[in-house]
Amino acid sequence: MRSALGEAESRLPRLADARVVAKVLAEPPSTVAGPVVSAVAGSVVPRRAEGMTASVLPADCQRIMSVLGSEAGREGMRCQRLAVALGLDVVPAKVEGLRSKAKRLVERGALQMRPGVFTPLGTSAR
Repeated sequence: MRSALGEAESRLPRLADARVVAKVLAEPPSTVAGPVVSAVAGSVVPRRAEGMTASVLPADCQRIMSVLGSEAGREGMRCQRLAVALGLDVVPAKVEGLRSKAKRLVERGALQMRPGVFTPLGTSAR
């Protein structure tokens, strides 16, 4: 009896996870009518388009854009300095995560980069 109870208890977390998945799958798919007004954390960074504002970017990318668009960031920043400006701990994990996000913004046309330095669009390379 104890072994059966132990086996049932070990399956309980998987059953709870399965219920959550079933509930999510049972919901109707959401549709977005019109332009995206705001972004959700962890969402995809869209390619830059004419007239697009930073509000369509995920919150962490909006913060990066804000710092680089400020007076302190206009000449560009390396990732460690950008991490300090964002109030992050300057540890490899945080800096590399930040570098990945900044590179994604470069790939999508929202930022530009010269060797190791991220700059806002329209800033001349020095």
